[in-house]
Amino acid sequence: MIVPISAYLILAAILFSIGIAAFLIKRNVISVFMSIELMLNAVNLTFVAFAHRWHAVSGQIFVFFVMVVAAAEAAVGLAIIIAIFRTRQTLNVDQINLMKN
Repeated sequence: MIVPISAYLILAAILFSIGIAAFLIKRNVISVFMSIELMLNAVNLTFVAFAHRWHAVSGQIFVFFVMVVAAAEAAVGLAIIIAIFRTRQTLNVDQINLMKN
């Protein structure tokens, strides 16, 4: 059975919408970080779906580079989150203000 491309695009739109909703609603830095990763994965799903539809490798190569950047972002982002937690003792977005003393 062949799955139509619209199913992949609908799934990607749902995942991206969940990521946006979590980004706007959650107040924890870790949750915001995970929602950004979810949105990146939704975009990757779209790239792979179109690459498969048009039999092009360029979409899959682009997904590979997005995953590399996401992995680097995860490493650097988690290091920054740990540094913020050590100095501020909180992960609440509303209570973190790095511009003040």
